[in-house]
Amino acid sequence: MNEEIDRRLREAAEAHQPDRARMLARVERGMAGPAVRHRARPFARSGTRVALAGLAATGILATGGLAVAAIVANSSPSPTVTTPATPSPTVSSPHPTSARPTPVAPPPATTPGSVRPTPSASSPSQSAAGESQNGPLWSAGSLDPQSTVYWTQSNLALKTTQPLTSLTVEIRIVQTGRAKNTGTWQTLPSGDFTVTVQEAGGALVYRWVLKPGLTVPAGSHEFAAQFNNGTDARSAAGDGYRVDAQASGGSASVRGGFVPTR
Repeated sequence: MNEEIDRRLREAAEAHQPDRARMLARVERGMAGPAVRHRARPFARSGTRVALAGLAATGILATGGLAVAAIVANSSPSPTVTTPATPSPTVSSPHPTSARPTPVAPPPATTPGSVRPTPSASSPSQSAAGESQNGPLWSAGSLDPQSTVYWTQSNLALKTTQPLTSLTVEIRIVQTGRAKNTGTWQTLPSGDFTVTVQEAGGALVYRWVLKPGLTVPAGSHEFAAQFNNGTDARSAAGDGYRVDAQASGGSASVRGGFVPTR
């Protein structure tokens, strides 16, 4: 529709040809004679021209308005949708920490009468070389797992199926020149025994003697000898024990050595 109006306006403008000679003659008559009353026809013709001019202006304004509206419509920015940025999760890789091994210090040198460690029972499968059995007695000798190159504890496990009215336990530690007594202990009451430690025949001898009139009940018992080794590694190959007992069925004796438990 806008193009049709534009076309008609252009054709009307091109078809209009002003009559200059007529216009000049009219001006000259006006200046020479009295005013001549205008006829209705010229007024109508002039009104037609005004109407065409108004129509042309209206069409131009309408066309311009539509063009501006089209431009505005085409140039209007489309709404922008802003999506909030989602932060990417940060993964922290924990740095692996290496566990520092705790150094194990050798046990300090102890003195006689020191607190005894927990007794370690030796099973026959662990200390087969140190086992011995005779009558109601069964025994096994072993080195305590807490022993080090500086300090040793020799354990003697003793079992009896009958009460004992007499009992002597002896542990012999070969003297290397640096072996020194650091204590003894037993699972039976210490007041029931006379305990001595002395050097004899190139060995450190630990001896428990049951006091007269007392009885060792049937069951499992343990005796232990503790000593410092010095600074050199020491072998227990020459160490040994001996047990002599008296029961209702007669006397019995067992003996053996000490074997490592690890």
